[in-house]
Amino acid sequence: MLSKMDDYPIHQISDVVRHVATSDRNFYDRYYFNMHKCDDEIFVVFGMGQYPALGVQDAFLLVRHGNSHRVIRSSKEIDDRADISVGPLKVEVLEGLRRLRVSVEPNEWGIELDAVWQGEHAPILEPRHYIRRRGRTLFDTMRFAQLGTWDGTLKVGDKAWAITPDKWIGSRDRSWGIRPVGEAEPAGIHQGTPSMEGMWNYFPVMFKEFALLYLVNEDNDGNRTIDEAVRIWKDGTREPEWLGRPEHDHDFTMAAPFKADIRQGRVRFPDAPGGPLELIGTPFLQTYLTTGTGYGLEPDWRHGMYQGEGVVTQGVSFDVDKDDVFYGLVETPARFELNGEVGYGMMEFGFWSNFDKYMR
Repeated sequence: MLSKMDDYPIHQISDVVRHVATSDRNFYDRYYFNMHKCDDEIFVVFGMGQYPALGVQDAFLLVRHGNSHRVIRSSKEIDDRADISVGPLKVEVLEGLRRLRVSVEPNEWGIELDAVWQGEHAPILEPRHYIRRRGRTLFDTMRFAQLGTWDGTLKVGDKAWAITPDKWIGSRDRSWGIRPVGEAEPAGIHQGTPSMEGMWNYFPVMFKEFALLYLVNEDNDGNRTIDEAVRIWKDGTREPEWLGRPEHDHDFTMAAPFKADIRQGRVRFPDAPGGPLELIGTPFLQTYLTTGTGYGLEPDWRHGMYQGEGVVTQGVSFDVDKDDVFYGLVETPARFELNGEVGYGMMEFGFWSNFDKYMR
């Protein structure tokens, strides 16, 4: 099956671009963006993914505003991998690694977006995330990340926002590889064993002169499948600065795995060049990425799940104070201090199994 991408010299295997090197059903290739005003008014998340071995492409836009949690989501069969649109949701690469446009056309659910992303620094390639258990590779992913600003318009119902780069910032990533997607598989020998264990943290933060990226996946015994702590200078005149092994000491309430209420994120970098650093994040608007978007455990809509022929588009909405459906991966825009210097970004928490350090 030829596509427009086959006319570019980008082939990696002896096949057309539509097909990837592995036949693993869990191969994926996706975009993630978020945007906010560095306050507690609104938080927006956009995602789009392709799942070549499942023959599916899907996308979503999530808006958290006040108590409202609204999602528009769409799915279709993959035709041309160069077509990065699904129903009303679309991504356009205006300048690779620097400028992209994200849009949601007018629709019956009243959520519209037309915004251009501008990177504030060169993207950083994170360490490879690899997890193998009982003979099967569950995670084998690559990702690059970047912080930047937004310019455009957003409409949700009868309320509209003018998005300007002096106020609206966010982070994005591009990731690809193998991780669990699509309909549930027979568990077999993996019964009761999560593909990812312990705690997941991801903090992308933008300061005046640099961006800081911190991430870790750590199990209950302190073993880490991945960790990263790096400072990226916006002007590009200095190489990225690795900050050594990060140590976390967060403050939040956790009733059980998947249930966390964040009060403060605290990360220390004792071996940072030039002396120890401490990053303290204060949340603005806790948002539940796993509700309605495909990241979660909902039986009717998961990333890569076949929804039927043609384009299937849905809108779902929830009240975070009344609906008991919020679990899993938590994101929140946040204000940060790094040894007194103020920045803004996002805190992401996930707890996939017991993590005694924070079960208080």
